[in-house]
Amino acid sequence: MNWLLESSSWAPKLASDHVVLQLHEWGHRERDRRATDLTELLVRMAAADGGRQVSVQLADQGQQALIVALSHRPMRPVVDGGALLELAGLGAASCGMDTAEDGRRVWAVLDLSWPAH
Repeated sequence: MNWLLESSSWAPKLASDHVVLQLHEWGHRERDRRATDLTELLVRMAAADGGRQVSVQLADQGQQALIVALSHRPMRPVVDGGALLELAGLGAASCGMDTAEDGRRVWAVLDLSWPAH
């Protein structure tokens, strides 16, 4: 699933609503708080690059979901500043960031299995 959002103050909440709703449609209801927190942080990180839009992508495989935010601000350098530690602290099983021609990508993998490992 993909969503293109205006980079604004309401984008993180809207993005997390989309992600949680889609996870529910896929039958995953156990990780709403973690999905919300991770999505909102990812979108805030991408929006901080100053682009006009932010894309959010969601995919699931097995008992994991991949949440990706893209800044649409080309060639921004990767600056961690503790962001990856913050994502891990919010429950990301793994996370990362990189840059590409279409902007900075930040991502997190959320473990959907119950109980959490």
